[in-house]
Amino acid sequence: MRLFISIMVVCGILFQSPLAAQNIKIKTGIEILKEQNFKILEGKRVGLITNPTGVDNNLKSTIDILNEAPNVNLVALYGPEHGVRGDVHAGDKVDTSSDPRTGIPEYSLYGATRKPTPEMLKDIDVLVYDIQDIGCRSYTYISTMYLAMQAAAENNIEFIVLDRPNPLGGLKVEGNLVEEGFFSFVSQLKIPYIYGLTCGELAQMIIGEKMIEKPCKLQVVKMKKWRRKMNFGDTGLPWVPASPHIPFAHSAYFYPVSGILGELGYMSIGVGYTLPFEMFAAEWINAEDLAKALNAKRLPGVTFRPIHLKPFYSAGQGKNLQGVQVYLTQFDKVRLSDIQFHVMEVAAQLYPDHKVFDHADEKRFNMFDKVSGSDFIRTEFSKNHRFNDIQSYWTKDETTFKQQSKKYHIYK
Repeated sequence: MRLFISIMVVCGILFQSPLAAQNIKIKTGIEILKEQNFKILEGKRVGLITNPTGVDNNLKSTIDILNEAPNVNLVALYGPEHGVRGDVHAGDKVDTSSDPRTGIPEYSLYGATRKPTPEMLKDIDVLVYDIQDIGCRSYTYISTMYLAMQAAAENNIEFIVLDRPNPLGGLKVEGNLVEEGFFSFVSQLKIPYIYGLTCGELAQMIIGEKMIEKPCKLQVVKMKKWRRKMNFGDTGLPWVPASPHIPFAHSAYFYPVSGILGELGYMSIGVGYTLPFEMFAAEWINAEDLAKALNAKRLPGVTFRPIHLKPFYSAGQGKNLQGVQVYLTQFDKVRLSDIQFHVMEVAAQLYPDHKVFDHADEKRFNMFDKVSGSDFIRTEFSKNHRFNDIQSYWTKDETTFKQQSKKYHIYK
């Protein structure tokens, strides 16, 4: 037995950390902050905006790292949607309390207020932001960052972003800019649906483009070795679920594939099944017919497979559904957000009694418009249920935004 164990140890089999086997290629902001021995935080009372994704390369929480650092005075925590420790379901309010592990006061930014109040910030010299985003504007963490930057400016508090990768990379830009009348917590900023920036770059753009009236004193702790062409899988970093329905790194790739359509409850998009955001299904669909029609479109970088399922909860709960599972075959060529509009078009052609805006709950149109950044997408598409009718509108701001945002690029 001892000989067997010795052989295993020599071969590197026994006690090997799962992270040791990974080829981590970059260093995130928290890693750089550690390398610098937290110098920029010394002598300051620190507030930390974070959630379970705020970890170092060995999965140690930024909360614990700062709390244990002898030269850091961590005095407050601020929780976005899902909470500091990630124990709150999507859409549920986050309570203000204290962190059970450290005893540090924890303030909710997804409850009675979504913007830190002066009372919440009264003992703070600097706000640190460390959250893994997923690169889509309707995901609420960047809205939390934006409002916290506003509060920091208004209360003369420094704002530090510990930068992290955009899981979709820094090259993809898709969707129209948000229009007046449609700004909300799921479309807080005048940016495309997929915006191709890291949180640090986006924070710089918020100030540079005067998206807040008064600029805060901003510092971005930059990553090392991240490149714009990288999606999350290229980084080698371990993935921590960004929210309950983004359990894997590839879940971030699929969120913009179906997230807008998902607001209508018209089809199952896999939330409530084992494939969140990776599929489209309903009782009235024939899986083989839908897959055949969608594959006939020959959309770059994507393939559709027939699927049969029974969701455990959410849309279609307990019902036998048919539809398609989405496979992203060439990530650099696929247009992620377009896929749901093609599905809506083909479904209307195959099942004219189930056209999306004739069949979906009108009470949910408002949220669809908010995540779309405009009501034009819905009103124009509903006339003929054709993607061509909205395609030029959906893409109209992309080239301009790419040029505009380049000046805020930190990484090549």
